[in-house]
Amino acid sequence: MQELIQKIEALEKVSEVLEPSEKERTEYHQQILEFANNFINTIDERNSFKEIKHAIQGLEINENKNSLEKIIQLYNEKVIPNGINPAGGGHIGYIPGGGLYTSAIADYIADVSNEYAGMFYGSPGAVTIENETIEWLKKVFNFPKTTIGNLTSGGSIANLIALTSARDKFKIKGNKIEKSVIYLSEQVHHCIHKAIRIIGLEDIIIRYISLDENYKINTAELKEKINQDIQNGLEPFMVVASAGTTDTGAVDPLKEIGNIANNNNLWYHIDGAYGGFFILCKNKKELFEGIEMADSLVVDPHKGLFLPYGTGAVLIKDKKAVMHSHHYTANYMQDAYGENLPVNPADVSPELTKHFRGLRLWLPLQIHGLKPFVACLEEKILLTEYFRKRLLEIGFCVGPTPDLSVSYFWYPTKENNQDEFNEKLMKLIHKDGRIFLSSSTINHQFVIRIAILSFRTKKKTIDKAIEMIEDCLIQLKKEIKILN
Repeated sequence: MQELIQKIEALEKVSEVLEPSEKERTEYHQQILEFANNFINTIDERNSFKEIKHAIQGLEINENKNSLEKIIQLYNEKVIPNGINPAGGGHIGYIPGGGLYTSAIADYIADVSNEYAGMFYGSPGAVTIENETIEWLKKVFNFPKTTIGNLTSGGSIANLIALTSARDKFKIKGNKIEKSVIYLSEQVHHCIHKAIRIIGLEDIIIRYISLDENYKINTAELKEKINQDIQNGLEPFMVVASAGTTDTGAVDPLKEIGNIANNNNLWYHIDGAYGGFFILCKNKKELFEGIEMADSLVVDPHKGLFLPYGTGAVLIKDKKAVMHSHHYTANYMQDAYGENLPVNPADVSPELTKHFRGLRLWLPLQIHGLKPFVACLEEKILLTEYFRKRLLEIGFCVGPTPDLSVSYFWYPTKENNQDEFNEKLMKLIHKDGRIFLSSSTINHQFVIRIAILSFRTKKKTIDKAIEMIEDCLIQLKKEIKILN
């Protein structure tokens, strides 16, 4: 026994470094605070993009120890300058995540206390906070109190949960798969296609509905295709609408689609990952009429509420369908269940091990209130309008007026090489890197895309973007002239 005790004590001495002393913790905090302040204070001074086409060296793991100071230095040198600056206001190429500082505080508290937000039995307080955020979301989108919700890592998992529940509600399995039909827009986010494949519906029939001039679902065609499929002995099953597409910022006619879904007994799913929270803007509310008709809805607080990456949400009206798909019991979990307990987040999600995400939404809303979030969203709408007007002033063409804060543009050329010209312009913009933009192909045309949603994107950001675009345009024209 004594030998056993000696071995245990020896291992305790080695492992005790995993619990830093108060003095060490204070030193760590000071270094981290210095890093955070420097990062935020200089965020607008750094480029928004630096293209790297090779693996980053010097970040491998080995058994050597390093000081936190050295590690922060390594992070500053190897991670922060490369690729997109996702916390900066200059990231207006893809739909940005936020990086709200008060959410970082919430994550720190959640990680230090290590609350388990999967089961009420394990952490009643944490699960209550998770469920209260869901209750708030129900109010925002006018969903009934009986709705089941879950906070996820993002829109992909949120959509997966919703589509899985729909599949099980309608018992789409076996031979029924090849006769069932899902109706989509070509503008639907690609995570919908991934979800369909992951849940075993790769062989289902997918009907793409054409779009109108503003890239919204053509409801007349939707009705027609559903009727044709019914007449042909097929089984329409689901229609997916978008509350803000990622390519053009369009909100589909949600109410019309909802009526069609109701009349044909379809599961109505709305992907509002990007645009859903614009419902908080008074002058945009009418766009979202009908969102409450959805059987399931996905939104991303890490987009429209500016939280750090890893915060999605799903609302589903059919509790039985969700529980059938995701609830499972095990003998070792028998203590965690009882009558009249609140919903366990782990019972309505693929995740049993679950990060305490609710705190990163709950705490900022408690500290700031809702008003500054709404102001930020309204500001992004106006900045998009301002950007488009500035682009027109310097000779660019722009796409149709967007519903929200995503748009696109291109430079017109008299020759037949317009796409090639804009591709070259895009490469120069990426090489410059002051502001990050992306490209897309719309109606077989190469276009440059803007997505304004970061809470740090301001008028000065757009002015810098215009200055960069003009510089790159002048450079490209000079290069072409030299080549000719």
